[in-house]
Amino acid sequence: MTIYSKGETLLQVKNISLTYDNKCILSDINFSIDDIIRPGIQQGQVVSLIGRSGIGKTQLFRILSGLQKPDKGEILVRGCPENGSPKNITRFPDSANICPSDDEPPVRSGKPWTLRPVHAGDMGVIFQNYYQFGWRTVEQSLRLAAHQNKALMGAENDAILEYAAQFDLSDVLKRYPKQLSGGQQQRVSIIQQLLKGSDFLLLDEPFSGLDVCVLDKVVSLLLKVSLSHEFKTLIIVSHDIVTTVAISDTVFILGKKNGLEGSTIVQSIDLMERGLAWQEHVQEKKAFTETIREIKACL
Repeated sequence: MTIYSKGETLLQVKNISLTYDNKCILSDINFSIDDIIRPGIQQGQVVSLIGRSGIGKTQLFRILSGLQKPDKGEILVRGCPENGSPKNITRFPDSANICPSDDEPPVRSGKPWTLRPVHAGDMGVIFQNYYQFGWRTVEQSLRLAAHQNKALMGAENDAILEYAAQFDLSDVLKRYPKQLSGGQQQRVSIIQQLLKGSDFLLLDEPFSGLDVCVLDKVVSLLLKVSLSHEFKTLIIVSHDIVTTVAISDTVFILGKKNGLEGSTIVQSIDLMERGLAWQEHVQEKKAFTETIREIKACL
């Protein structure tokens, strides 16, 4: 089994409830996401949020992002340590350093991180429709995103070129959104959020409508993103259970409990504990098939 440990909490969901039009949608939702530590590897987190249609995933997605306020409870995210501001610079494995060279990887020693309420804009949100500004070229949209990240000041162009190369988009920087394929628009949306520097990326149905070849590229891309920074955390909402679980380290299942109005977390599965995280060809393992069967039984 891969050696790992868990560090401090990066995100905490506490007692979230939501009522809409006198109907309880979400009830008493609690879970947390911790920093995963692997020796010699800059390891981010990939969490899947699974539930059947109409169960409240979209509402929880919006609450997590800070775009919607719950009736009760709060979302807390990693803030600054008491002795200074965190430096969150995204680097991809085996790639050139796209940011100032004096930045150092995160240090866990010293005072602990604080947790603070999430605000709109704290998380990078990638919706299913990959909305882009139709009147801006890809490069112009990426530059606008890069200017929002103070850590990239003076290195915006280098960052854009690096990401474009990593995501196979170098030849479309001068094009407009309507000239891109769905897969290209998705990759542009992901780069935009990475350039903004958010620790968290929320992805709504990132595998929807993709053919097999493009699906493999997107899966590879998301895995690469998860390794780009120690605190980079992907939260994926998807109906594609098999693909989502295959790249996750943790699964939270949103469903109904007897006697409880509204949806809640009915089960959480630690795929690391089961030896199913960070494994090539994990879908071929018997334990993976059994886990998928277990998840479906909860839906």
